[in-house]
Amino acid sequence: MNDFVCFSCCVHYGGAVDSAECVRRYGSQSGCRGCGRADVIDLAKGNPDAFPADFIREVAKKAVDDPANARYSPFDGKPSFLQAAEQWYRNTYGVEVDWKTQLFAVEGAVDGLAALFAVLVSPGDAVAYADPYYPSYHCMTVMSQAEEVLLPSLPERGFLPDLDAVPAQVWDRVKVLVLNYPNNPTGAQAPRGFLQRAVDLAHEHHFAIVQDFAYAGLGVDAQQISILSLPGAFDVAVEVCSLSKMYAMAGWRAGFIAGNDDIVSHVKQYHYQMGSMVTSSIQDAGTVALLSDQSCVAELAERYASRREIVAGGLREAGLDVFDSDGGIYAWVHAPEDQTGEQFADTLLERAAVAALPGTCFGKVGKDYVRFSLLKSEDQLREAVRRVAAVLA
Repeated sequence: MNDFVCFSCCVHYGGAVDSAECVRRYGSQSGCRGCGRADVIDLAKGNPDAFPADFIREVAKKAVDDPANARYSPFDGKPSFLQAAEQWYRNTYGVEVDWKTQLFAVEGAVDGLAALFAVLVSPGDAVAYADPYYPSYHCMTVMSQAEEVLLPSLPERGFLPDLDAVPAQVWDRVKVLVLNYPNNPTGAQAPRGFLQRAVDLAHEHHFAIVQDFAYAGLGVDAQQISILSLPGAFDVAVEVCSLSKMYAMAGWRAGFIAGNDDIVSHVKQYHYQMGSMVTSSIQDAGTVALLSDQSCVAELAERYASRREIVAGGLREAGLDVFDSDGGIYAWVHAPEDQTGEQFADTLLERAAVAALPGTCFGKVGKDYVRFSLLKSEDQLREAVRRVAAVLA
């Protein structure tokens, strides 16, 4: 149970071992108990500060007034929404997905991941994923009573794991490999060769791949490819997509699972009994977003790239080592040589009134790192960088 509580605290403020410790160390969102300041700049949470584009909001407003949307929506998702996701895959990635058998609507990426763990993972199974990792993978593995196989992702490899360094007998035990690119927390993207090797290993050792594609479209220069675009991927893989980050619809809760039709079918059967349907009006808004020219996603990607340059550039000038990430909405920063990531996060909160997450929230590899989110205005980010630099001076 402690693992789950620790995850909860990590998500909200900083890797404390229980909620009481979290409150003691980090105080409230409006003030810091360490330094007494009430103007904490919160770069700990990954809660998007953007707003859906005007055309998306207009459809959402009209959809609320549609009497048909007050009824239960289809369990699989509205056909119009699933067909839009099918078209999105075709237009964006050149991937052909059958909306009837290879797509399923879910209430965001975590809802999809939870359903996939429920149908794919049994007690005693092994689940593999890169370290650092999004904390939900750890929690879902623990709650599934499964074995955790961590794949160290080190800076010299661009924070990608060496899949060929894993012994064959370990791969033989793995039931599911979870991938997440663009990655949270590092921002790393996975090249085609890496993903193809994962697909080939899945064929060879008979495991499934779950690619968490929550940050699709938010690359800095090049965009992360879909794993489903690779030969053989549909035999072994599913992709979990969320509208939260791409379209700034985080509070509206919508996404979809795409890929292997057998896995999608099992998720449907599970979700019919254990899940809930995506709100119809939100599916209508998601439909118009997916069918758009994606310029709104490109604008968000540019905004985050600009913010990343402010944070990464400023922290480098202050003497810190910042990973040159390819995408996502975070900056992954090495702590000063005389501090662990947790010590540095505490120092920043207590002396600079800047909240960042210690890398230990994301696994063992992150012990000397902190994660800064880019989800504040450029002025606030500049002020945060100024405060951090002052502490380091």
